[in-house]
Amino acid sequence: MTLTELRYLVALAETGHFRKAAEQCNVSQPTLSIAIKKLEDDLGISLFERARHKVATTPTGERIVEQARTILRETQNLRQLAELGKTRWAACLASARSTPWGLTCFRAWSAACNNWRPKCLCLSRKTTPLSCAANLPVEELDAIFVALPFTETDVVTRKLFDEPFVVLLPQDHPLAAHTHIDTSALAEHRVLLMGEGHCFRDQVLEACPGLQKAIREKAAQGNTVIEGSSLETLKHMVASGLGITVLPESAAREATYGERTLAVRPFLDPAPKRSIALAWRVSYPRAEAIDILIDSLRPH
Repeated sequence: MTLTELRYLVALAETGHFRKAAEQCNVSQPTLSIAIKKLEDDLGISLFERARHKVATTPTGERIVEQARTILRETQNLRQLAELGKTRWAACLASARSTPWGLTCFRAWSAACNNWRPKCLCLSRKTTPLSCAANLPVEELDAIFVALPFTETDVVTRKLFDEPFVVLLPQDHPLAAHTHIDTSALAEHRVLLMGEGHCFRDQVLEACPGLQKAIREKAAQGNTVIEGSSLETLKHMVASGLGITVLPESAAREATYGERTLAVRPFLDPAPKRSIALAWRVSYPRAEAIDILIDSLRPH
């Protein structure tokens, strides 16, 4: 049984005539007739009732013709996917954090790819770190932006740039009078953090050891730290006057409130920071797409 025979089968069922079916398939009538007979012999049943001027499918033939249509339709889908794979250099690129740099990186890469390969298809999916980690190995995603360390197995990472941490605080907060803030000063104020187990919380506490000590002391006294479920939530909490927080610079400077509501202050050197990287599967076949992406993010 071949796909060609299935095409002949469907054509004959639709036209009800060997000559018309052969014309539709651009083959001679004997060629189509032989193929149909061979298919019937392979299946061990008659698919058509043949009359002098008309051919009609048998009841079993009807069901087989319908299945043949499905097979041919799915085959065409496979061909379209394969053709798409020839022209695109990556199926999906995801931002691993809900912060502007992921989208900014994607836009730069998309423009570079389209200049180089006009038919290139670039997709962006805004997602969470856990979702990225889960979907990259199973090929739901091709490449993702992540903050290091990122230790998934069978994944390659390449550092792109460092992103500094900054302090986000109400405009009327005492620390807003400073042009730069020392990490040790945070321990004297109510600092809002991500919840336990979140990687960014761990990065902040590692960068600000005095803050970590202050939190332990407050916990011993029965005072809990106010926590947020996302970086955006922390920004809302700061705007509400619940405290101050430490954020990646891109997240802190993303416009959400007016300049008179919140202030952003950098840290004194050496300022805490995190490394942003691109991650992709070891088995990813389009290495050239990764090179194009990384080159598009370098300063020119």
